[in-house]
Amino acid sequence: MARTLTSATRLLDVLPLLRREDGIETYYTVNPGSAFAEGLHAYFTSLGVGDRLLSWEEATRRPFDLAVACTVNNSMRQLDAPLVVLPHGAGYNRLVTETTGDASAPAGLSRRELTWRGKVVPAAIGVSHSEQLGRLAGSCPEAVERAAVVGDICLDRIRRSLPLRDRYRALLGAVDGRRLVVLHSTWSSHSLLGTHPELPLELVTSLPADEYAVAAVLHPNVWARHSRRGVLERLERAMDAGLLVIPPEEGWRAAVVAGDWVVGDHGSTTLYSAALDRTVLLAATGLDELDAASPTAAFARRAPRLDVAGDLYAQLLRADAEHDPELLAPVVDSQWETPDKSTALTQDLLYGLLADAGVRAPAATPEPEPVPDPRPLAHRAPTAFDVTGRIGADGAVEVRRHPLAPRHATEPRGFYAVTDEETHPLWPQSADVLARTLVDAATPRPFGPRRRSGGCRA
Repeated sequence: MARTLTSATRLLDVLPLLRREDGIETYYTVNPGSAFAEGLHAYFTSLGVGDRLLSWEEATRRPFDLAVACTVNNSMRQLDAPLVVLPHGAGYNRLVTETTGDASAPAGLSRRELTWRGKVVPAAIGVSHSEQLGRLAGSCPEAVERAAVVGDICLDRIRRSLPLRDRYRALLGAVDGRRLVVLHSTWSSHSLLGTHPELPLELVTSLPADEYAVAAVLHPNVWARHSRRGVLERLERAMDAGLLVIPPEEGWRAAVVAGDWVVGDHGSTTLYSAALDRTVLLAATGLDELDAASPTAAFARRAPRLDVAGDLYAQLLRADAEHDPELLAPVVDSQWETPDKSTALTQDLLYGLLADAGVRAPAATPEPEPVPDPRPLAHRAPTAFDVTGRIGADGAVEVRRHPLAPRHATEPRGFYAVTDEETHPLWPQSADVLARTLVDAATPRPFGPRRRSGGCRA
């Protein structure tokens, strides 16, 4: 059962634990009422489960032995089934008063969501760390006895995927010596995009194109609120300059594994990156919408900041040089517990509730699967550059190309170079260098070497 795309994608981590060979039949439904439910039915249909997708009305008319959701709402009481709720992010951290009616309890741990007429709705509440039990005791003490520490299957899958880092990097453009910068934005006005909407464009045009690839991960709620077309229109100029955009359904976890630097905010994807010891810079902290007692708030207070008005390139280099793995370790460690055991703990929780239906727990727990390959959305490669160069001590010429974007005014760094595929009406006429990139229609060739010993040709 899902209310948003975020919670639906998290269900895919849990569903393999409910094995068909144990006699379990699985059905799907959308619990209505969320402002971010756009596209959910189409998403389930794309998974090939359309024949088992029930309307909410039909789902509430039938009995089930178990209901699983990676979000909670007291309207889920309408189902005739014991309900298990699990997190759909890095624990429970965000204050969403329009949902919870509580300015101090985070979404997922509030009394309004967890109870109905004084009774606790879920049969079991999964938390990723025992720290969350203390906050639950403060917001809804009667629900504590139904809570269990199960860790985070999503993080376990990310860790299991680390051997595939080079594969993911290649698919995200981090080849030929390029480093990968991943930009993460959650939703709301306090997010990275909400506070600095031009940062994706500024970042991708500030970094040398031959040294860096840049990918953007946006919370699925951003896509639901603005539509797929709206998001891509908003990022169009940055994509023209080379930005890769990760679709909302999948790919962000591969980007977390592949990344070198993270420019993010208080969203869960930034926290997952910190858990892998990536170099993190926060462009927004979201402290106004976080539970002050949560590890995420502690993370937002402690993590290094990005000055969006400063030299972004220089700040990345400085952050890399000054990166201290111990700086964020305490708050990251208080976000997750039981590393690499979540699959077993979650399966035990689910099958424990299925015991009354005569379903026996499997003898062996499945291992967490690596996450799928990323399939980023991209425009064709940039065709116009602001180029600088210098002669090194060994006589070699080092050339740096910064991509240009239409309608994005910047101070020239050096000279303009464009390829013969550039479609801008003026840039080919004003460029100092015009490069032919296609010698013939069948043999594409790169724009040229970034470094040539003993001289440089255009």
